[in-house]
Amino acid sequence: MKNIPQNHQDVFTIISEAAEKLDAPVYVVGGYVRDYYLNRLKNDDIDIDFVTVGSGIELAREVSDRMKDSSLAVYKQFGTAQVKIGNLELEFVGARKESYRKNSRKPIVEDGTLEDDQLRRDLTINALSWSLNKENYGELVDPFNGMEDLKNENIKTPIDPHQTFSDDPLRMMRAIRFASQLDFRIEEKSFDAITEMSGRISIISKERIIDELNKIIMSDHPSLGFTMLFKTGLLKEFFPEMHNLHGVKEVEGVRHKDNFWHTLKVLDNVIELGADLWLRWAAIMHDIAKPPTQRFHPKAGWTFHGHDALGAKWTKKIFRRLGLPLDERMRYVRKLVRLHLRPIALVSDEVSDSAIRRLIYEAGDDIDDLMKLCRADVTTKNEYKKERYQKNFDYVEQRLKEVEEKDRIRNWKNPLSGDEIMEALNIEPSRTVGDVKDAVKEAILNGDIPNDHDAAFEYMMKHKDEFLDNE
Repeated sequence: MKNIPQNHQDVFTIISEAAEKLDAPVYVVGGYVRDYYLNRLKNDDIDIDFVTVGSGIELAREVSDRMKDSSLAVYKQFGTAQVKIGNLELEFVGARKESYRKNSRKPIVEDGTLEDDQLRRDLTINALSWSLNKENYGELVDPFNGMEDLKNENIKTPIDPHQTFSDDPLRMMRAIRFASQLDFRIEEKSFDAITEMSGRISIISKERIIDELNKIIMSDHPSLGFTMLFKTGLLKEFFPEMHNLHGVKEVEGVRHKDNFWHTLKVLDNVIELGADLWLRWAAIMHDIAKPPTQRFHPKAGWTFHGHDALGAKWTKKIFRRLGLPLDERMRYVRKLVRLHLRPIALVSDEVSDSAIRRLIYEAGDDIDDLMKLCRADVTTKNEYKKERYQKNFDYVEQRLKEVEEKDRIRNWKNPLSGDEIMEALNIEPSRTVGDVKDAVKEAILNGDIPNDHDAAFEYMMKHKDEFLDNE
């Protein structure tokens, strides 16, 4: 327990004293201990888990009473409690043992020993703990050789993996998540068990699955996690559209790239360019509709016409099924999927400013993320082609910048309000108001008039008879 932040050491001392008063042995368990040995402890908000051979709630109350400016939350139905102090969230639970009925994944939970509690852990590296008890304070408890597995970068279950994964099938996802986050390998017996039992993930709620999947996606190299999800069969159980990207067809000796592995490369690429969770999801979804749009033409070869539009249409359906949000985050992903082919069409010197303006108008503030996605979509191993594509995108970005500086189209708002249109044309609320706004918008995007109020008003008055004829 060397080199632990002083405020953490102070907390451990308080907890040790509280546990001694209650005669309830207590241990630091789980991720904090694991990350300490991996040199991955963070300085920001930190969760620390504690197991006591006694009541977790009683210990939490005693600890909270001893800490100034702390807050206590009790969850009686789970037998747990949380104490918050500064940037620390301290979770307390009593040691438990679990037994499972034959046809249920809901365990019978009873009070247990530390050994009972460690047997419940999903992985050996998560069963490490430190004693905070006076007689052996700071001593490492490692019943399943978890330190050896950390050293060997090995993901392994503490007991037979079939039992571990049967008790809670989400542990299969967690094993892959930790392997992806830590760049570890899953030992063969555990990997084979996941493959054999992948169908059992179907009994897990979509909320728990998507939480683990998003953690995989937010790892440094999520392609590692997706590769394991694919090879074990887990991916097709909850995300068949992505699984179905895999495969290469050949007609008349003409093959196309495997869209599954391409997507994983795009995902890793976009992270190098700087990507939050939702831009990563856009990378995952950008080619999702290629399988049903795949066609072979003797002259053109393989085509996927319309996969951008169909992929955008699928986005909401897939987000809903996976339990992802259907708010502006879904709309952002859908927009990038729909527009991801557009920038490459702007490479020619002959492309009009109008086409540039329309892309800026449609993408709005997401234009920069769209360009990141487009750059990430270049996965060719041919260095000459890669350099040419990136130079093309340099040119497009320069054109975007020039047109935006001149026309100010990003997040554009119509210069004319509905009230102004009705007053100027002496009309009541009607479809004509919308027609005028649409006509002004098209005139600005086409470059017929500049993007300012006076030009828009003059344009309206010049064409007012045409608008009023449609009243």
